[in-house]
Amino acid sequence: LSPDEDGICSGRYFSESGLVGLLEQAAELFSTGGLYETVNEVYKIVIPILEAHRDFRKLTLTHSKLQKAFDSIINKKRMFGTYFRVGFYGSKFGDLDEQEFVYKEPAITKLPEISHRLEGFYGQCFGEDAVEVIKDSAPVDKRKLDPNKAYIQITFVEPYFDEYEMKDRVTYFEKNFNISRFMYTTPFTMDGRPRGELSEQYKRNTILTTMHAFPYIKTRINVIQREEFILTPIEVAIEDMRKKTQELTAATNQEPPDAKMLQMVLQGSVGATVNQGPLEVAQVFLAEIPEDPKLYRHHNKLRLCFKEFIMR
Repeated sequence: LSPDEDGICSGRYFSESGLVGLLEQAAELFSTGGLYETVNEVYKIVIPILEAHRDFRKLTLTHSKLQKAFDSIINKKRMFGTYFRVGFYGSKFGDLDEQEFVYKEPAITKLPEISHRLEGFYGQCFGEDAVEVIKDSAPVDKRKLDPNKAYIQITFVEPYFDEYEMKDRVTYFEKNFNISRFMYTTPFTMDGRPRGELSEQYKRNTILTTMHAFPYIKTRINVIQREEFILTPIEVAIEDMRKKTQELTAATNQEPPDAKMLQMVLQGSVGATVNQGPLEVAQVFLAEIPEDPKLYRHHNKLRLCFKEFIMR
């Protein structure tokens, strides 16, 4: 439908040839953006129209473009966006005060890059001395902030999926397309320090839900929901062991095999270069049966994690 001057739909429809042309342009743009899987979805609409018109010349061209797209899926290594959670604090921001957004940045964007850019941009708006970037990801206590300053908190976040979602999100593309939930972790101890011994290391997992899913026409989207989960030290250990096992599984099943990657993962898993590796985890949490019956389930989970880890 084409809009008229006052923005109301005028009811004039595209012809089929016009629709095909528009969809072909969309497919080209998706291909340029590296979203080759969506090229196939677009041509699923185009091909039946071309078949109905018996336009074999265009069908030949369409299938050659599809072949190119599928070849790119198989052979090209793609890097999709990097995501950051940005929170604004201070009356200088007006309506943005205490608002959170998820920003999508080009692949391999580092935290200092986006931090420098936003600090520079808002420094021009409010004055360089009036803008301050909060360096950690801990919850912000507004009572401790200077009311004459504008504060920006920037945190690296990763796409988050529930376990049932991971069954359908198998490929790298599927894990980076149509995403609206993101997670970041904040380590802490009960005495206020961010890091401590294994037996006292807690972790706060924060899950953010955005108003729309990425990729989107805008590169920042409002956060509309926030959930927090506190992990106890043994739960932190379980999560770490599962992550190490997943890394080992990926490294051993990689096609074609990559000996250097496997060596790096093995060294990180069992090497003595760090004092909080699997051996230390086992000594801290599995040396004795816990006295608290509430920890039996976690104790057993960690034992099963080690069983799987050793098998890998």
